[in-house]
Amino acid sequence: MHSWTKLIGGILLVAGTTIGAAILALPISMGIAGYLPSVLLFVFFWIFMAYTSLLFLEVNTWTGQGTNLITMATRTLGKPGFLLCWSAYLFLLYALMTAYIAGSGALLNDFLVEITGFPPLGILCAIPLLLIFALLLLRGTAHLDHLNRYLMICLVISYFTMVFVLGPFISFEKLERVEWSYTFTAVSVVATSFGFHIIIPSLYNYFHADTTALKKTLVIGSFIPFLVYLIWQTLALGIIPIHSLQEGYAMGANAATLIAPAIGSQLLASAATTFSFFAIATSLIGVALSLCDFLADGLKIQRNLKGNLLIIALAFIPPFIIAATNPRAFLTALEAAGAFGVVVLLALMPALMVWRGRYHQMRESRYKAPGGKPALIATIICSLLIISLEIANKIGWLPQP
Repeated sequence: MHSWTKLIGGILLVAGTTIGAAILALPISMGIAGYLPSVLLFVFFWIFMAYTSLLFLEVNTWTGQGTNLITMATRTLGKPGFLLCWSAYLFLLYALMTAYIAGSGALLNDFLVEITGFPPLGILCAIPLLLIFALLLLRGTAHLDHLNRYLMICLVISYFTMVFVLGPFISFEKLERVEWSYTFTAVSVVATSFGFHIIIPSLYNYFHADTTALKKTLVIGSFIPFLVYLIWQTLALGIIPIHSLQEGYAMGANAATLIAPAIGSQLLASAATTFSFFAIATSLIGVALSLCDFLADGLKIQRNLKGNLLIIALAFIPPFIIAATNPRAFLTALEAAGAFGVVVLLALMPALMVWRGRYHQMRESRYKAPGGKPALIATIICSLLIISLEIANKIGWLPQP
């Protein structure tokens, strides 16, 4: 019984780490391409990221319990690996912070305007939420942990409520529309939505290096978000008209803000807005905590009052400024996080580390990810292709919605 409860707990940890605020960008980034391309991209990225998590697990067996991603990169790729890992991880966390601050500001702004009728304040509406999180960070991780538990419960309840109340509004005709030429503009956001690998070292310790249980945990735990995303994509693309998706992509909006005018009922649309808020809030807590710990360790800042204030300022102020100066910050930051953070850190690097460890350092362990050299080569090529597609998208070489 104990092993089964631990397995279920590990699966839920993987699923909870994977599902975040990026879910709100999926209908916007992929909706113009259509429902079928969305499903195919979901299938590809679930398989791709689940496989790279197994590569990550193999490297973890070489370095042992108590090691993190930076240690793994350093031991297998040397100083270049350390520098690439450190910079990619920092870039990823800052990009996600920017996206979540922008998203929370937009949601709170819409809520304030709807309730009070005041003129829109934009990103300034995120300041009270950031101050609350900053205060809890000063008081200690335990306070954030307790808040996050309540927010996660609210997230689950709001998700199923949203599915229940919005399901009858789905138009299957909207789901039949396909524009294949826009498919590749969405790959980086989808990659962000399937990133969970940073929790693997913690799970490796939690399962006491039981690779059999860990394989099940990683595959099943990443499949749950696949189902969650598929249901949400069906709802959003079956409700929101194409012209609204095009406008939302141009503005960098999240899908929840487009549902209300699509169904003509603010009361029903509030279910999607509520889900969006909890998705962003829970993601913001995890990323803010990780970024603060990363800055404290990397910059060797003492965790006293003065040091914590400096860490919080470094974690919150730069992404807030970026979000305030870029009206499309939510979607732009998630696109950048996917291509230049998630793919580099969680797909390309595990493949390079395994290649180096297996075939140059001749490391052996009781677990080896399947596929051999062909799978590693395919992973490296796919990673570079995803990065190239995002660069081409930013330059304007891909068809723009």
